[in-house]
Amino acid sequence: MPVRTHRPSALAWQVFRGSDVVRRGLLTRDQLRSSAWIRLRHDSYADSRLGRDHGLACRAVALRLPADAVFAGPSAAYLHGVEHAAGFTDDVHVVVPRPAGLRSQRGLRVHTTALVVGTQLAGETGHRTPPGRARTPLLRDPTWAAWETAVWVEPVRAVGVIDSLLGQGLTNRGALHDFATGNAERPGGRRAARVLALADPGAQSPPESHLRVRLMMAGLPRPITQHPIRLTSGLVLHPDLAWPEYRVAVEYDGQWHADPDQLHRDRKRLNQLVAAGWLVLHVTGRRLRHDFPAVVREVRAALSTCGWHG
Repeated sequence: MPVRTHRPSALAWQVFRGSDVVRRGLLTRDQLRSSAWIRLRHDSYADSRLGRDHGLACRAVALRLPADAVFAGPSAAYLHGVEHAAGFTDDVHVVVPRPAGLRSQRGLRVHTTALVVGTQLAGETGHRTPPGRARTPLLRDPTWAAWETAVWVEPVRAVGVIDSLLGQGLTNRGALHDFATGNAERPGGRRAARVLALADPGAQSPPESHLRVRLMMAGLPRPITQHPIRLTSGLVLHPDLAWPEYRVAVEYDGQWHADPDQLHRDRKRLNQLVAAGWLVLHVTGRRLRHDFPAVVREVRAALSTCGWHG
């Protein structure tokens, strides 16, 4: 027989430890198994109406974190507003000082360092967390988060996250350069410097970031993002990627480009660029995922035709 749903107002929209709410008499163990709640981890539960995103995963982890633990890397980037930095099923990254009893486990990556610096999430206050609830998280600032993402995450994906941190104005190239220089001798410092150097605030979406970085990693020259091209009519167009010296541009066509009105604008824009003497290639999401070697060959051929001798 199904367990009757019971959702006390004190637990509505909350993440909590099951053992705590049972001890306080808010729920029975049988009621915890009803559809009102989802089990996130051992002894960690949440209101089932909450969105299943990385923020929820962080809240579940926060229930068991020591006071000096700090959300870091892609998890901190997510909490700063970069939603594609991590998903619900991705590991939550935290840093803790040495020594610490917290260890990595499924869904949690623990990094130890002597220097644990965190800041409170914007909009949160330092109020005392009620028993059993997830505490207000401390997290790395965006520059720290970018550096750690560069060290811990696969480079193409990492650059997409860092591009978004830059594009949202959460950090800047100067800060990243100075941070990379100051931490060059730390473990992963050289890797981080290489990854951070690939970042660009002009990227308009993660797939555009991935396309740009993969083309560069394939040996093609670095393109300029959103390069302004002024037409004789006075209109200024900004292709996603451009090599102005060769008058070659690449446009990324995501799913929204299939909209009839958007397709009309895209084709008009393409004709204007071609009329201005530019060679324009289009890359779809499907080709980026499944036909990338051919994309590289086409872009390489276009650049070579227009004078590149790489």
